[in-house]
Formats: sequence, structure tokens, C-alpha cells
Amino acid sequence: MSAPSTVAASTSTATATAVAASSGRAVLGVRGGSVREELRRLGAGTPPTPLVCVGAEVKSRRVIVRLKLEGAGTWGSIKDRTALSLLRSVADRLDEPGAALVESTSGNLGVALASAARALGISFTAVVDPSLSPVLAERMTGLGAVLSEVSRRDAQGGYLSARLDRVAALLAADPALVWTDQYHNPANPLAHYQGTGPELHKQAPGSMDAVFVAVSTGGTLAGLGRYLRQRRPKARVIAVDVPGSRVFADPAGTRLLTGIGASRPSAFLRQGDWDDVVIVDDADAVSHCHALAGTTGIRLGGSSGAVLAACTRYLAEHPEITSPVCVCPDSGGNYTQTLYAPAWLADRGVEVTRDLPATFLRREHS
Repeated sequence: MSAPSTVAASTSTATATAVAASSGRAVLGVRGGSVREELRRLGAGTPPTPLVCVGAEVKSRRVIVRLKLEGAGTWGSIKDRTALSLLRSVADRLDEPGAALVESTSGNLGVALASAARALGISFTAVVDPSLSPVLAERMTGLGAVLSEVSRRDAQGGYLSARLDRVAALLAADPALVWTDQYHNPANPLAHYQGTGPELHKQAPGSMDAVFVAVSTGGTLAGLGRYLRQRRPKARVIAVDVPGSRVFADPAGTRLLTGIGASRPSAFLRQGDWDDVVIVDDADAVSHCHALAGTTGIRLGGSSGAVLAACTRYLAEHPEITSPVCVCPDSGGNYTQTLYAPAWLADRGVEVTRDLPATFLRREHS
């Protein structure tokens, strides 16, 4: 009974190789089983991302701020969870001969999808824009991804509409392409309802009275917010956004930080997923990144810096909050040539200041 199965698998592989080659895509390898089986293997045994305690002084009040460092994940960001969930939702389509991935990304999801695609032996095209971190771009191409870059800004001052137009054009030109669609696919918030939320709940069994979450597609906020509503109803869920983002219907504009904000409202969010919104500007986010790194050695990415800035500001205005958690999407390693490069910041008029609502003391033992 094993011989026909082996022949069928060989024929399918040969067909897939031929289709991929005819489309001009690279053939990355041959996996041992179905996409769903391989995804199960990729996600098995992944340890929780750490919850690190940092001491802070806010208006002469000592507070322990807990940072959930998603940058410690397998592929370097909270988008690891999103990528695996999105891929599971399209796994059957990816088993078709010649199937390949395409997605619009500002960086971290692209790295996660490129990592998974390489492991699956599937080619991946990442539709990106000029704001992409050079480090993330190099990581994606090093993993075998093809970068398709758009250059024109949309009417809202960003690149999202242009990236989605490019995705649509690629899909029309190649029927074998599979779009994971992080903007509408319910697998996005599901990753955080089933993964990030339960993990955080288990890591913080005691007091947790406020959780700060960056928003872009809204998937993390929607999934995590709904989980916490059920299991930690007393905890405030604070959404963190940036000027120029239209997630909460503010006027559109250009944005410096990547991985936070969007040029249109989220398809996932609904009233009740969050309690408050804090808007953080570029300089405040970057200054918090530098302040934390200077005291503790922990380097955060820009969206994580915005989350931390929102937290310190909120603590200054709400002394009743005593046990906050910041969900930090990625680490500073991706931004050595941008957010941590003085010349890059100076060229963009971003001044790092020490005049912050909080003074970070040191990393604490949890």
C-alpha cells in the first residue's frame, strides 16, 4: 500500500515544482507532510515569551511595570503567533500544486511568514514600502522572500492602500498565489484570543489592573481584549496608537513608527474591546526606548516604546493603577539602523529627551 502513496506524492511534488518554476518563483524545498502537519510541528513546544519586571518611579511613586517581551519569540515578534494562525486558516489551499504565499507587511509579519514559508518549502512574496526597516528587509530576503515594494503614498499619507492594490494585482496575475489577508482574516485576532491572552493570564496570576496594547490591524487588541474581558474583567485594556493613524478615526497623516497605527479603521475591533486609548507621538516613543535601554539594557522596538510611553503617561494620570502590563510587540534589534541611530533620528527631526513621566530604575526579579 505504501508504493502508490509514494508515487502520488512524487507526482504532486513534481507538478508543484513545474508550476512554481513556470511562474518564476523560487522552489524552496520539499516538506515531509501536509502544510497543516508541518504547521503543527512548527508551533509545537514553543515556550511562552517572558514577562519581565522593571522598576519605575512615577511622580515619586514606585511601580513595577511588567513587560511581555514578544521579541523573544521564535521569529522575533508578536507576529509569530499571527503568522501561524493565518497559515493554519489557509493550510488546505497551500497544499495545492504550485501554491505560494503573498501578504502586505510593514515588517514583522513578513519575517514570520518568510520563516514559516521557508520551513514549509513554499515561496513567499512580501509587499512592502519604503518605511521598512533595512534589518527586517535583509532578514526577509535572507529567508528566501521576494520583496515587492510600492513607492507612492495613499490619500491618507501612508502606503497601506498602495500595498493592497499591489497584492490585488499579484493575485490577478497568478491564481496560485494565496493571500493570508491579515486585515480581515479572523485567524488574526484568534491567535491572541487563544494564545497571547491565556499565556499572559497564566504568567500574571495575581494583580493585573491595566494592560497596554499597540494597535495596527487591531488583531492583537481584539483577541487579547476579548479574552481579558472574560478572564480578567477588572483589568483595563488600554489601546495605544500614534498621530496620523485612522484606527480610531483620527485625521489621517504620515507616520514614522512602523508596526503601529494604520491608514484606515480596523475590521476586527468593536466597542468593548478596550477601555481607553492613548495616542503617543514619535519622539515620546523613541525617548522611552532609549531611556529603558540606558537603565536596564532592554532594547524595545518603536511600537513597544509607544506602549511603554502610554503606560507611564497613564500611570501619572491614574494613581489607582498599581500593576500594569505592557505587551511589547518586538525588540530593538530590528531598528539598530533607525530608532537607535542618532543620524537617522536627526534627519527626521526626532529629538530624544530625558524629560519623561517616569524614571526607570532597574530590572527586577519576578
